[in-house]
Amino acid sequence: MRGEYQLTVRTNKVQVKLTIRRNLTIIQGKSATGKTTLLDSLRAYENLGAQSGIIVNCAAPCRVIGGIDWEAQLSRIDNSIVFVDDTQKFVRSHAFQHAARHSSNYYVIVARDELPQLPYSVDEIYGLKNTNRATTKYPVYTRTYTSTYRIYGDELYDGDRPEEVIVEDSNAGYEFFKVLCAKSKIHCVSAGGKSNIYETALSSPAQKLLVIADGAAFGPEMPYVYSLRRFKEIELFLPESFEWLVLRSGLFNDVETQDMLLHPADFIDCEKFFSWEQFFTKQLRELTRDSYLAYRKEALNPAYLQQHELNTIAESLPKLGITSR
Repeated sequence: MRGEYQLTVRTNKVQVKLTIRRNLTIIQGKSATGKTTLLDSLRAYENLGAQSGIIVNCAAPCRVIGGIDWEAQLSRIDNSIVFVDDTQKFVRSHAFQHAARHSSNYYVIVARDELPQLPYSVDEIYGLKNTNRATTKYPVYTRTYTSTYRIYGDELYDGDRPEEVIVEDSNAGYEFFKVLCAKSKIHCVSAGGKSNIYETALSSPAQKLLVIADGAAFGPEMPYVYSLRRFKEIELFLPESFEWLVLRSGLFNDVETQDMLLHPADFIDCEKFFSWEQFFTKQLRELTRDSYLAYRKEALNPAYLQQHELNTIAESLPKLGITSR
C-alpha cells in the first residue's frame, strides 16, 4: 500500500477529517475531542454499513481491530487503513509490531502514551480539534466538525550558535555533522541511537544544545526530549533522515529524484519499508552505485566531505548555528 488518503467520517452529530500518508499515524491529544467517537463510528459502519447512519468516505477500506483474536482479524485484512486503540494491550506487544511491519496496511493508533516499539514519524503525531459551525435555530441539528493538527509543529531555528551538537547515530550522518561542527569549533557527540538522546542531553554540561535525529522514526522520543526544555535550551533538527538530506541537497537534480522528494508517499510501499528512513537509504544507495559518491550508511564515503559536496549539503540546511565555511 502506498499513497496519501483523505478520510471523512460523518454522523448526525460529528464530522471528522483525517489525512493519512504513512503506515503509522498516531492520534493523541485531549479527551472529548472525538477519538473514541471516531473509532466507534468506523466500527458501526463496518458492521452495519449505510444502516448505521454513518457516512465514511475514503479511497481505501477502513477497519477497526481489537480483542483477543486481533491476529486472526488482521490476517484477513490487506491494503486497508487499520484503526487500533492503545487500550488494547496487544498494541504494545512484539507480536503486533511484527504483524504491522510485515503487512500491506496503514495503521492509525489512538494512543494516550508513547509507543517506543513502533518507529513512527514525529510529523505523524496528531491531536484532534473541534470547531462548531454556526448554530441554526434548531440547536439539535448542530454538527461538530473535527480536524487534525500536528502536536509537534515544524521547528523554527534562531540560528544561534549551540554549545554542543548531539547526533542520533554513530554512522555516516554523525561523521558528516562532526566534520561540519569542527569547522565551527563546536563540540559534536553521538548519542549512539535515538533512545539514548534523552540521557545524552541530560548529562551534557552544555546548556544550549542542538539535537539532530531522524524524524522518520523519532516520534516516541519526543515527549522525553521536549521535557528537557524545562532545564536547557534545546533546538531540534529532525529531517526524515541524513539520506533524505543528501538527496534533496542539490547534488542530485534528476527529475525522478525531485518528484520522489515532493511526493514520497506515492513511492514508498509500506510492506517493504516500515520506516521512510529505510526507503531513502535504499534510494541513495541505488542512485550513487558505481559512482564516486557511492553511499554506505555504516561509514561515510570521504567524497561527501570534499569542499564542494560538503558545502552543497550544508547550504541546504536551515540556520543551525553551524557552517561549512
